[in-house]
Amino acid sequence: MARTRVRFASLLALSAAMALALVTGCGDEGDGGDGKAPVAAAKDGRKPVVVVTTTWEGGFAKAAGAEDVKVIVPQSVHHAPDYDPKPSDLAAVGKADFVLYAPFEPYAAKIKEAAGSKAQLVEVNLDNDPDKVKAEVARLGKLFGTGEAAARWTASFDTEYAMLSQDVRAGWPGGRSPVVVSQVFTAWSAKLAGATTVGTYGPEAVTPAQLAELSAKKPALVLDNAHMSTGTVLPDSGAKQVAIVNYPEKDLDLLPVYRNAATGLLKAMTGS
Repeated sequence: MARTRVRFASLLALSAAMALALVTGCGDEGDGGDGKAPVAAAKDGRKPVVVVTTTWEGGFAKAAGAEDVKVIVPQSVHHAPDYDPKPSDLAAVGKADFVLYAPFEPYAAKIKEAAGSKAQLVEVNLDNDPDKVKAEVARLGKLFGTGEAAARWTASFDTEYAMLSQDVRAGWPGGRSPVVVSQVFTAWSAKLAGATTVGTYGPEAVTPAQLAELSAKKPALVLDNAHMSTGTVLPDSGAKQVAIVNYPEKDLDLLPVYRNAATGLLKAMTGS
């Protein structure tokens, strides 16, 4: 139990230290790789206006150095794809320099139509896998003309991610990698924990056949998607279910997503 308290204390100390280390700024203004020069800062000093569909895209935009970010789907909406954009939302899209969206969002067509000819539409690969996050942040930083800010964020992210992963691995029961079943959109949290993934499910509800198959693999943990949960995934299997949140809060800070996942994983593994 004492070791557990030390691990949680280190998580809190790390979070405070990294919050002080994070800075923002603007960098180089090269071409975005798609033949279009980034809007970046105008001669009057105006920063590019970035409109995003959800806080998830918003977290990527902020990490890339964007400062003027407007979110369409309120953070309070538990299942973002269910949201129906209001006329005021679409009006905000029309004033944007960049519009970030994910192709799986059912309102993507409305967003594209509202963007008009001024805004640059940017399809974002929403995945919290660290390598994919860093690739998207670097790409967006180049588009926004904020490459230096994106690079600073990435350096801070690398440091924190490594320490969080080390902390979680230190909590392995008996020093052995936990066996887990993961929802398809939470595989990144299994990677963070260094877990052994024996199966995945979703985004559809688990079928009786899948239930039998996954339960037979005797996972210790089920890493469920908090935003797409259908309840207890493997009832009577003895596996502990951990709710993993993919979306940042209103502040659009991606780092707490990883901190919270690490804390939840540690609690599940140590029983505290």
